[in-house]
Amino acid sequence: MADESEWAVQAAIEAEMRLLDPDVRVSPALVSELLDPEFLEIGASGRRWDATSILTVTSDGSVVPEAPVKVSEMSGAVLAPGIVHLTYFADHSGRRAWRSSVWRLTEVGWRMYFHQGTLTS
Repeated sequence: MADESEWAVQAAIEAEMRLLDPDVRVSPALVSELLDPEFLEIGASGRRWDATSILTVTSDGSVVPEAPVKVSEMSGAVLAPGIVHLTYFADHSGRRAWRSSVWRLTEVGWRMYFHQGTLTS
């Protein structure tokens, strides 16, 4: 069971890091592959996002490849078979936030189901 849990956490971490990659973020098709159809985010701004609104903002030219998100303290836990919760610290051009994501395994792979950011100093 430990190997299976470790595999699930690692797969979710890889998917999270892929979603943070500026080359992926500028592609609606690639982002769509990683977001669950029922995706919901409560952003660090307090704004509520769904998959459609995230795709709109990531494809509007606001993603800057020269300013990638710096990630640290990434950890994960399996909540149930096929469900992984990740937490990490993100710094994006000085905007620092604790991040939390829930990933679920679907027929087409790991997809982010929920995400939340909380700003920090």
